Amino acid sequence: MSTSAVPSVLFVCVHNAGRSQMAAAFLTHLAGERVEVRSAGSAPADAVNPAVVEAMREAGIDISAEVPKVLATEAVRSSDVVVTMGCGDVCPYFPGKRYLDWQLDDPAGQGVDAVRPIRDEIEQRIKGLLVELGVETRA
Repeated sequence: MSTSAVPSVLFVCVHNAGRSQMAAAFLTHLAGERVEVRSAGSAPADAVNPAVVEAMREAGIDISAEVPKVLATEAVRSSDVVVTMGCGDVCPYFPGKRYLDWQLDDPAGQGVDAVRPIRDEIEQRIKGLLVELGVETRA
């Protein structure tokens, strides 16, 4: 399979410490190498939200080694689908890209109890995105 046959998805939120990290982790977990996954933030935090790390650990996914990354225009330019999560006008826009804006509560400053429903919503949206992309999930 050539790399051009693999769709690429970029998840963007402000801090790249919560929602976009969870989305990227679920997509990687469910699709493996069948999708190229990136995440970034317009104003990255110093670290991934510990409650997000814990909520994902409960779902069987370890993101404790992830680090928030700054959003580069090249990441947007080289992605087929850009999923924004609350970054509004600061997310760069390129014509011809597919943009999705997922309205999700921000887990910043929240405990793990508040993060769980956000995590579950993201997982369901990722599964729907995979169907749209025609990508099979790993069993």
